[in-house]
Amino acid sequence: MSLPVSEEPSPIRYSIVVPVYNESANVVPLHKALSAVMGALGCAYECIFVDDGSTDDTPSLLEAIAGRDDQIVLVQLGRNSGKSAALAAGFDSARGRYVITMDGDLQHDAAEIPRFVAKLEEGYDIVCGRRVVRGEETWPQRVANRFANWLLAKLSGVPIHDFGGGFKAYRRDLIAGVPLYGELQRLIPIMALRRGGKICEVPVNIAPRQHGNSKYGIAQKLPFLFDLITVRFLMGYLSRPLHFFGTAGFFAAMSGSMVGLWLLSKKILFGTAVMQEHGPLMFFAGVLIVSGVQLAALGLLGELQVRHYHDVYDWRARYTVTRAHDRRHESEHPVQDQVRR
Repeated sequence: MSLPVSEEPSPIRYSIVVPVYNESANVVPLHKALSAVMGALGCAYECIFVDDGSTDDTPSLLEAIAGRDDQIVLVQLGRNSGKSAALAAGFDSARGRYVITMDGDLQHDAAEIPRFVAKLEEGYDIVCGRRVVRGEETWPQRVANRFANWLLAKLSGVPIHDFGGGFKAYRRDLIAGVPLYGELQRLIPIMALRRGGKICEVPVNIAPRQHGNSKYGIAQKLPFLFDLITVRFLMGYLSRPLHFFGTAGFFAAMSGSMVGLWLLSKKILFGTAVMQEHGPLMFFAGVLIVSGVQLAALGLLGELQVRHYHDVYDWRARYTVTRAHDRRHESEHPVQDQVRR
């Protein structure tokens, strides 16, 4: 659940959303860097730190920062819910016209934010940071990342070269309501662009991590492959699953029927012992026909689920906010009011 938002238009132009997890050595210098950069820009802003269930001193440090800086909004999640859920909580709390996301480990340089701002002011709706220097990347990782980004660009039709970086900027109304779960934070530009808009990239450098450990290893990258399949399906068949399953079922049933008719014609016209000569093919035809009917039925069930889901539920990652600190509202929201599905 987002923080209380006034009915009047917000004067805040930029919301910086920073998800953090066990970054006690980095949050203080990051706050100083953000304050210096955003203060120099001379526009209204807010920095939203989302503590994703940290178990070190990160929560207490962020509370101290939020207690003395009116531009800081602190959202604390009750447990470690993952980066996608943390970003969803940050987006829900953001009130700026534009939202800029960055990591909390100091590998993203706050001094590069004005380059994102310049592109947004030019009229772009999504600005993606393209990593050109990655201090800790080996050549096999570089090759794998380039292939994954090329494949993703081809499948999605979104012409960018780096989907994995967390340094991005968006027009807020474009990402409002974007579903975030699993590892979908990588695919936000794809889902946001379904609503239209202009996208571009800016080159950014990735500094070597100085403190703490990386939270994103191979175990976190594997689910991304499945999320890619999910998003590909959602982009084309989100509101019409019967078109996908029905088409597949139709071709399966038709193929099975054609094979079955061919076998039947051989039996009738030539007296062929179908079971002896073409037994496996006959069973294969039967499997195709049954599979086609099942796929069509699955598509119908999907249509029913889509109608019910859009009527009742909201597509957001599940997370629980235990505390939301915003000095401008001087309020803390109880846990039961902060559960999103």
